[in-house]
Amino acid sequence: MSKGTNIAIGMIVVAALAAGGGYWAGNRGAQKQGAASEADGAGGASKERKILYYRNPMGLPDTSPVPKKDPMGMDYIPVFEGGEAAEPAAANQIAISTDKVQKLGVRTAKASRKAISKTVRAAGRIEPDERRVYAISPKFEGYVERLFVNATGQAVAKGQPLFEVYSPELVSAQREYAIAAQGVQSLKGAGSEAQEGMQQLAESSLMRLKNWDISEEQVRALAKSGTARRTMTFRSPVAGIVTEKKAIQGMRFMPGDSLYQVADLSTVWVLADVFEQDIGLVKTGASAKVMINAYPGKEFSGKVTYVYPTLNAATRTAQARVELANPEQLLKPGMFASVEVAVAARSEVVTVPVSAVIDSGTRQIVLVQVKEGRFEPREVRLGARSDDAVEVLEGVREGEDVVVAANFLIDAESNLKAAVGSFGHAAHGSSAAKDTEPAAKAGASGVGHKGEGVVEKVDANSGMVSINHGPVASLNWPAMTMEFKVANSALLEQLKPGARVAFEIVERQPGEWVVTGVRPVGGSKADATAPAASAPAANPHAGH
Repeated sequence: MSKGTNIAIGMIVVAALAAGGGYWAGNRGAQKQGAASEADGAGGASKERKILYYRNPMGLPDTSPVPKKDPMGMDYIPVFEGGEAAEPAAANQIAISTDKVQKLGVRTAKASRKAISKTVRAAGRIEPDERRVYAISPKFEGYVERLFVNATGQAVAKGQPLFEVYSPELVSAQREYAIAAQGVQSLKGAGSEAQEGMQQLAESSLMRLKNWDISEEQVRALAKSGTARRTMTFRSPVAGIVTEKKAIQGMRFMPGDSLYQVADLSTVWVLADVFEQDIGLVKTGASAKVMINAYPGKEFSGKVTYVYPTLNAATRTAQARVELANPEQLLKPGMFASVEVAVAARSEVVTVPVSAVIDSGTRQIVLVQVKEGRFEPREVRLGARSDDAVEVLEGVREGEDVVVAANFLIDAESNLKAAVGSFGHAAHGSSAAKDTEPAAKAGASGVGHKGEGVVEKVDANSGMVSINHGPVASLNWPAMTMEFKVANSALLEQLKPGARVAFEIVERQPGEWVVTGVRPVGGSKADATAPAASAPAANPHAGH
């Protein structure tokens, strides 16, 4: 070979080596760049999503670039880039969006440990103290000669004359006693046998008079004068009120007829009708408060003195007796009363508010808030109740948040499975839930719906924008051109005629759709208007 040929071959070999080295280096660099890209992708995936803005928790068309609270003190809800992603709920939980929780008015309270105390309330009526009611009934036959107290309801003092009677039988008995008393005096010097016989006759006549309730004063006057009185006066045995008067002047009465009834009302009874489920709580000696409609704001204090052993089968109540002092005679028999009996408090136990319990009749359920938007229905076993709290023996732990308002809406007429199917599609993952119509999933007013389109026209003065959008699956809308209200003026900066955008809308009120979020997307106007060509000339959503 010539020298020139060797030089040419050497140059070709060097070029080939250089090319091979370059390919290897380039391939190596590409591998490194790919690995770096993968690492960057993995790192980017691990980063938190970017928050675009914060929207009103009540679904109102109001957004904020920074965290804030609404006038009710609720936090604005962050909207992330790419949409709001929600982690799936457990199979036994109900998932409800945060804005729907706010719209339902769901409120929670913590299960706490406290002493259970209860006040038993019952309706009652004022009755006279049965031990202080007296009937005046003559024990002989006679006639009402004269009335001193002639009206029911009249107050009388102890010993006050009520009426005067005439009785031939009484006059005869008085004469017998007067004669026997005089015989005893005349036979003092006679034999002991005759004197003893006359003494027995006098004692027998005296006993007869006493058995007829003749007073000692009248007996002494009779023995002293020896003259029988034609009439006899009956007096009140106690200070009180005449509650019954049957005596009429000139009437004839028979032995045992009740002519007057006098009640001492310095102490009265309240007979309270206590419901069957509360009878076991009411004990003798318990303090009681009594309210009377006639005296608003005034309370009378007494004690439970007796719980009657029988139950009224018609009303399922038993009577408890409360004794009240009545020195001013304000409490009158027959008055209706409201009775409150304080029941001794139990030791501290785990309790939840009464409104937290959903009682179906066969079981009791409490909705526990696991986290925001996640609710877990739990069957509980209950114990003692108070006016505002109930003891939880099993099912809820101290410190857990339980739903106390709007739980009946979540439960949906005490049918928990229906409520879960209605509100918590994502939580249950059933095929029926996945096949639900999109419009049904987003039917609630104020729920956000997403779409894409091209801005046709912007009116900054009225805050209106016209968008030629594609189909909106969550509302079952076809492609069309519609006018929307803009939530705030800051969104108008991204809404320029001809710009292709992804937007989110909510129905603030029937027929009024408001743009609450906007972000630009790639593509041309022709791409966006292509679907609109197939849209009908008339707007089928004019009623929205």
